[in-house]
Amino acid sequence: MQTASPDVVHDIRAASRQLVREFGFLDKTIAGTDLSGSGVHAILEIGLNPGITAKEIATKLKLEKSTVSRLLKSLEARSEISQSRSKTDGRAFGLNLTETGKKTFNAIDSFGNNQVKDALTRLTAKPAETVAGAMTAYAEALAGKEPDPKQIQQNHEVVEGYQTGMIGDVAALHARTHGPVIGMGPTFESVVSQAMAEFLPRITNPVNNSWNVVEDGEIIGSISIDGEDLGEGIAHLRWFILSERLRGKGLGKVLLAKALEHCDDHGFKEIHLWTLKGLDAARSLYERSGFELVEEYVGDQWGKAVTEQKFVRNRL
Repeated sequence: MQTASPDVVHDIRAASRQLVREFGFLDKTIAGTDLSGSGVHAILEIGLNPGITAKEIATKLKLEKSTVSRLLKSLEARSEISQSRSKTDGRAFGLNLTETGKKTFNAIDSFGNNQVKDALTRLTAKPAETVAGAMTAYAEALAGKEPDPKQIQQNHEVVEGYQTGMIGDVAALHARTHGPVIGMGPTFESVVSQAMAEFLPRITNPVNNSWNVVEDGEIIGSISIDGEDLGEGIAHLRWFILSERLRGKGLGKVLLAKALEHCDDHGFKEIHLWTLKGLDAARSLYERSGFELVEEYVGDQWGKAVTEQKFVRNRL
């Protein structure tokens, strides 16, 4: 589970309020119609799902049954919708748009499409895709849904092996992410860079590998397995990091799963990793994947005394 900073929570809430205002939900009518927000959404759901029932409408719109009943009666009185007994359930009535309703649907759909297209002209192509993915993930998270790893990989490609600029990108991600915990400055970033510089010439050895999320030529998420530096039969999970804007989308699970699959395929008896105390989201992910905390100590190799933790996963 991701724990967001108070600043991030504040920014998301502020953006959400602005979206409500920009979409016109504070007005009595929206989307260029004389309908309320619930009326517009009902028309859209019926148009997109012909034959939908009142109960299903109530569930989708998160409205009380009595509220939906009054809403549908008003739309029927306007000749926007018609009801017919369901062919599969004689107790239920399916809802469909009339010719008038279809015109209203098309007008609402065009209004919404034009609103989005106009906004996206102010963004470059790549950020527009990022906005779409982030909004979908956030909406599903609000609804309590877990992210779909297949969809995640479609939106953000995970590539295997060495990538150009890998040392700089991954070291910078670590410095920006963990700097507030261990102290900002060159020491931590230098230690990470030196360790990666030693590892990367060996990355093509079969027991070693890396998996990276790359966007516009820049690594924004990474994980590596060093199968040599801890001795035979022990894999070292190293440099697991995600850009903050990727968190909560399930990409951490995708990267970790690839690393664990590599270790299992090569028959490693144990996987060891070291992390910092207080990174609760990462710890939760490790423990759900079978890692156990085996050691905790104070170290200063990063330039500041911090509590380090060692986790071990035995082969299942």
